[in-house]
Amino acid sequence: MNQKPKKSLYRYYMIIIAVILCLNFIVAPLIRSSRIETTAYSDFLDAIEEKQVENVQIENQEVFYTLKEDNKTYETGLMNDPDLVNRLEDAQATFTQVVSDTVNPFVYYLLTLLLPLIVFFWLGRRTFKKIQDKTGNESMSFGQSGFGFGNLGKSNVKVYEGNKTGTTFKDVAGQNEAKESLKEIVDFLNDPQKYKSIGARMPKGALLVGPPGTGKTLLAKAVAGEAGVPFFSISGSEFVEMFVGRGAAKVRDLFKQAREKAPCIVFIDEIDTIGKKRDGAGLTGNDEREQTLNQLLAEMDGFDGSDGVVLLAATNRPETLDPALTRPGRFDRQIPVELPDLTGREAILRLHAKKVKCSPEIDFNMVARASAGASGADLANMVNEAALRAVRDGRKSVVQKDLEEAIEVVIAGEQKKGTTISNKERMIVAYHEIGHALVAAKCQNTAPVHKITIIPRTKGALGYTMQVEQDEQYLISKEDAYHRLMIYTGGRCAEELIFNTITTGASNDIEQATKLARGMITRYGMSENFGMMALETVNNAYLGGDTSLQCSNDTAAKIDDEVISLIKKAHDEAYQILSENKMKLHELAKYLYEKETITGEEFMEILNRPACLPDVKS
Repeated sequence: MNQKPKKSLYRYYMIIIAVILCLNFIVAPLIRSSRIETTAYSDFLDAIEEKQVENVQIENQEVFYTLKEDNKTYETGLMNDPDLVNRLEDAQATFTQVVSDTVNPFVYYLLTLLLPLIVFFWLGRRTFKKIQDKTGNESMSFGQSGFGFGNLGKSNVKVYEGNKTGTTFKDVAGQNEAKESLKEIVDFLNDPQKYKSIGARMPKGALLVGPPGTGKTLLAKAVAGEAGVPFFSISGSEFVEMFVGRGAAKVRDLFKQAREKAPCIVFIDEIDTIGKKRDGAGLTGNDEREQTLNQLLAEMDGFDGSDGVVLLAATNRPETLDPALTRPGRFDRQIPVELPDLTGREAILRLHAKKVKCSPEIDFNMVARASAGASGADLANMVNEAALRAVRDGRKSVVQKDLEEAIEVVIAGEQKKGTTISNKERMIVAYHEIGHALVAAKCQNTAPVHKITIIPRTKGALGYTMQVEQDEQYLISKEDAYHRLMIYTGGRCAEELIFNTITTGASNDIEQATKLARGMITRYGMSENFGMMALETVNNAYLGGDTSLQCSNDTAAKIDDEVISLIKKAHDEAYQILSENKMKLHELAKYLYEKETITGEEFMEILNRPACLPDVKS
């Protein structure tokens, strides 16, 4: 098996050596002749008589000399001239005589050119053997390791033998529906006869779709770990090549290896890199990418479920994939891997908490409620941040406040304890945050206030108000959305009411309020003027969800007017709430100014007790 790569390696080296030798024999004399002009010996003597010769070098039977008037080198044959030395001395020309034995040109080139190439070859082989010893891959050829040309059509796939992925379904939490869909594939790989006996055909491929960080790659590894079959893992970007045809060659090599080790699982991460929709014109597209996609489609047609090769792929942009790739018979099944719900977040937190020392008093349900919208990767990061914070504070286990602070770190960044803010600005921030919290408390069916702080954070926030839902909320009513608008405007309203001015502190509130108000009108059908008319579409739903309007310019102008009117109405009602509770606004802002951070319980206790006007100038 290894003889062919070695012969191929030697052939490459011999070709390189032959090319270099030919270039040296042919090009070197031409370059040399272009620099040296051959003259007659009589011309050389005339130049000596005219004292124009500056330097002379006599080597064997040739004379090389330069003239004073230029820097060009001339060559002439050495004649039998016993008076040459005297003539040069009279002309005051410097001269040297090099006495050397005649060397065979072949031996000369052998020593000066071939010997270094032999040394280079030896060093290359030595380096390759060291790399081979470290990787333990005895079947890797010299070209495959990147030192030659043998890796042009080789796929850089990572192969995990058997259950060496180190991951099973026990290591995946919060994705029960996805695991149930994938368990059929595991069962088929373990007992294919059960499906063949009834005539059932397993899907050729399964496409995992969902936002980043939800565990798509982890699920694919878990399938291989559960089935105990080889796992081929490669990224879609590794098929993208500069030279046309190389990507398609890598696809062929990948499936060739997979068939040799069937039953197995082939996993292509970020398949949208090579699986994007082909251009309708056919001439403006990327030829290399389309050839790679066409080869992938052909390979998927070339095997069926009975081969024991199951293709898994992951993407967070399913809308960009070519329809030929997602049709039945190729990727037969799409498995959503969405953001986890409340139960899923709690399960993920408990799973990652097993890897660190945690206090038994930790309320994981509360942490899960506070981290709504977080992915599995975010939750894993929160647990790790909590463990780091416990170490910094000198504790031997993670406690509740570590996890709560970790959530705030992920959302708003670390505390900027060294930042110095003037008393006036701290007071403005205190009123701003209490404005949010007070409007939230006075609106019905809103999430309770959990924490209020005016400690600056590294992500730019000078303070924030955290609300935590009691239960998972899947639907938002028109009234709930409008109350959120009022809460967003509460901070700006407090600044206007107390200080008769406005600041830049409401920039993020304005952005969120505008986004929500526009969505109510264009996407959720909560407008009386437009009703259930769809005016906006969402692009890349799993990657931020940027939107684009689908209406005329006149309609877009009317939408803008309605967005402004809706936000203004929410602002006026929030301002009215704060005006009616101005004394409580003063009392709570003063308390927050002194404490810097207060809990939701403290906030509600002060809000519900009889009002007392503190000594604060309005």
